[in-house]
Amino acid sequence: MWATCQMPDGRGTPLDVLNRAADRGLDVRVIFWRPDAETASLKTNAFWGAPGHFDKLIESDSSIRIRWDRAQPGYCQHQKSWLIDAGTSSETAFLGGINLNPNSVVSPGHQGKGQNHDVYVELKGPSCVDVHHNFVQRWNESSERNLTDGHWKADRNHDLPFPTAIPEEKGKALVQIQRTIHSGRYVNGQASPNANDFDIEAGEQSNFEQYCTAIKAARSSIYMEHQHIDVPEIVSHLRDALQRGVEVVVVLPAEGTMTEELASLTAFNNFTMAGIAGLGDDGKRHPVWIHSKLMLVDGEWGTVGSCNLHRFSLFGNCEMNVAFWDQEMAQTLLSELLQEHIDYDVSELDHLTALWLFAKTVHDNRRLYEEGNLSYQGIAFQLLPTASDDPVHNKLIYRDRTVFE
Repeated sequence: MWATCQMPDGRGTPLDVLNRAADRGLDVRVIFWRPDAETASLKTNAFWGAPGHFDKLIESDSSIRIRWDRAQPGYCQHQKSWLIDAGTSSETAFLGGINLNPNSVVSPGHQGKGQNHDVYVELKGPSCVDVHHNFVQRWNESSERNLTDGHWKADRNHDLPFPTAIPEEKGKALVQIQRTIHSGRYVNGQASPNANDFDIEAGEQSNFEQYCTAIKAARSSIYMEHQHIDVPEIVSHLRDALQRGVEVVVVLPAEGTMTEELASLTAFNNFTMAGIAGLGDDGKRHPVWIHSKLMLVDGEWGTVGSCNLHRFSLFGNCEMNVAFWDQEMAQTLLSELLQEHIDYDVSELDHLTALWLFAKTVHDNRRLYEEGNLSYQGIAFQLLPTASDDPVHNKLIYRDRTVFE
């Protein structure tokens, strides 16, 4: 959460919004990440409990409750979830990758400079109990909770009970929550309602397991948006899918980095890489950083969350995704994404035809760009696996870089 972040429609900072909710009598609690020595450079973009952060809480007479939590050294607490009316009939959760900063809290279309493209899912029904359970588990064992500067109005007397009831069904989609939790971070493995006890002290890698399973199960198409895809097992499974004839589309940051292994997949005619660049009021294209973490498979299954496909998110960070199995939901999400990216309504097309249209459009847009024409269809364009110095339409430079946000 950046101090410079403003919420839409003049609502003020995120802290202002939370303070107003608490002033209405709501129980407002937040878990913030506190970087360690190995990730200290990321304190700039975190509300980590610095003296200045406490000054803001004091100045606003904030009545929200906060606990700070460290991650395994070298990793980060990367979950980005909201839970509203926990344990009630109106319980609602939001899961995704959006940070509270001015680059991420933006409108669709991406016409400004320095913007991120990201996605959240609104969730209601039985699976919300697992989001609730996750928060209680982490809140009660937040690493800094017993330190003087490790909490705000949330000392050891403010622990929470685990949820005991499952919310009633709200729709027909099959939904499941996945996480990455490093071993040794939390101890209490009490089960979510109607679930089995889980040895959380040993850690959890269900994000990795589910990504691998879903890619291996793909029969016709995979659509992915990620800022990093560099774990060898994931790339290997994508290669296998391409060899089976699966149409694979990957949307990446145009200015990002990638491995040569991923770039080598462009040898397959059924593989498309694309980036996006919004057309600003100045008539120029501005690169948009892909910060979303999502995948859609065969037009009927998907996952959205905070988990990148690099070793930090899959094996060390604290992450959470929501997976859903519902054809209507998958089609709606794909249609909304492609409407933004290539400015075509694909809602009446099947998923495979929609991805063929995407591939053709971004290829045509690449050709228009190389001809000096920036008025192409939508904001997406094909990425090619060769180096370029162009700041907007970079063809992907190969180098390793540690990125946590």
